Amino acid sequence: MNQRYALGLDFGTNSCRSLLIDLESGAELGSSVSAYPSGSAGILLDPGDAHVARQNPQDYLDGMHAIIIGALEQARVLDPDFDASRVIGIGVDTTGSTPIPVNAEGTPLGLLPEFAGNLDAQVWLWRDHTAHAEAEEITALAAREYPAYLAKCGGRYSSEWFWSKILRLKRTNPEVFAAAHSFVEHCDYIPAVLCGTTAPSAIRRSICAAGHKAMFHPAWGGLPSKEFLARLDPALADLRDRLYDEAFPSDQAAGKLCAEQAAKLGLRPGIAVAVGAFDAHMGAVGAGIREGTLVKILGTSTCDLMIHPNQQPLADIPGLCGIVDGSVLPGYYGLEAGQSAVGDMFLWLVNNLVPDSYGATVEEKFQSMEAALSTLRPGATGLLSLDWNNGNRTILTDARLTGLLIGQTLHTKAHEIYRALIEATAFGALTIINRLEEYGAMVNEIINTGGLAVKNAALMQIYADVLGRPMKVSRSDQTCALGAAIFGAAAAGTLESGYDSVQDAQRALCRLREKTWLPNPGHHAVYTRLYGLYRQLHDAFGTQEWSGRLNHVMKELLALREEGGGGEG
Repeated sequence: MNQRYALGLDFGTNSCRSLLIDLESGAELGSSVSAYPSGSAGILLDPGDAHVARQNPQDYLDGMHAIIIGALEQARVLDPDFDASRVIGIGVDTTGSTPIPVNAEGTPLGLLPEFAGNLDAQVWLWRDHTAHAEAEEITALAAREYPAYLAKCGGRYSSEWFWSKILRLKRTNPEVFAAAHSFVEHCDYIPAVLCGTTAPSAIRRSICAAGHKAMFHPAWGGLPSKEFLARLDPALADLRDRLYDEAFPSDQAAGKLCAEQAAKLGLRPGIAVAVGAFDAHMGAVGAGIREGTLVKILGTSTCDLMIHPNQQPLADIPGLCGIVDGSVLPGYYGLEAGQSAVGDMFLWLVNNLVPDSYGATVEEKFQSMEAALSTLRPGATGLLSLDWNNGNRTILTDARLTGLLIGQTLHTKAHEIYRALIEATAFGALTIINRLEEYGAMVNEIINTGGLAVKNAALMQIYADVLGRPMKVSRSDQTCALGAAIFGAAAAGTLESGYDSVQDAQRALCRLREKTWLPNPGHHAVYTRLYGLYRQLHDAFGTQEWSGRLNHVMKELLALREEGGGGEG
């Protein structure tokens, strides 16, 4: 009867998943995954515009029920005496910024018959980049007249973020915009549904979403001023009154599980539902983030998280996706950076360019390429790439940038391109670390999590060699859901959970795998040379300030290749 459990719900780009944990032992008792059935791998696309990425809100609702019930059923199989009434809290993480246009009752417009099939009325997924022009306009206005707004979000507003997407909707589909009473982030919507309080004015909004993506900050009273928004469009100033004035960290409760949802799910009504947050931020908690730790969430994209005590000074860091008090752990600033395409870029390569000689299936092609590229030393391919196939999130914050591959010849093989893409993402990761440390956020250890960290040994070794640092890996395959479960327990309170704080729960529940990827000093030395070339390409194609020459780059790549690749071992 002393057993206590918590549920974490993790809503990703293509699917959602659950994790049921024993709060005393840390045992993972049940987990279930539900793929979103709509569109292409859960994403609603527009053949005429490659920047469009929307989702069907019904997929979230159906998936939520499936993964909770599935986890509980697994627990009962594992332990016939499992008692679901001992679940004390639920935490939720989602992608973001992923805003949902809703009516006055909080019903997503995409669920209403009159908007069936209307892409603009659906959920605007984080990776939707249609609002790149609006992002530039927001950045320009803020830079001229409201520079403090930009200082807290890295110096540039992104097309991935809240206001860009809403302004884009207003300009391209005023009918849908007019029908939207308000807009709710995905991470705020799911807890609201569980609590039965979907009216926009009643939802407790996430400081993670508000601070990192919607320019929310206590220094200017929350959301951007009505004067600023009116300069963009008077309708945005009016909308501000129908959004929110407060935002909360995830150790606080969004509310309690309502009787209707409890009956559907087989849970006890009245248990705590934590305020939601973004997947990477909760994943950082599930990976055991602490001061000096950089957590890398390696998946379709990457998100890099650090924390800094909120009682200690910290400079604004250009190019970051925000510095937000309480967005990761209470009492700390959350620092967010990341890359817009990693796993997605590798999948693009396999789906479009890798011949069948590597294998009949996607999995076989990846396995064959990993085996082949693992025999190569740094520099042996003669290739160098920029990791911008889906734009640049950090440090340039420019969705209009595109990928680049140089050095290919008539003899270039697919696995060599794959290695170059992996190296490019590692160089991008190093660029982020250098920026953090340049402004005083020192990286003492790196913990990795996500599918690539567990499944791709070649990638992990290349990352260790490029970064020149050990690469640790979280033990849990589902750190985002684990972090969500920890917040579900925290929202239930010390008496229910048995933990005094989120950090107390982390110490008991977060573990690392035995395998740590150590850098090869010889390989690191060669990658230091290659990184110098990468930075020249990075600055030449990504910044306005750069001036110089590039005629030497191809020749230096050839020289490295002719050396047979560098480094010992």
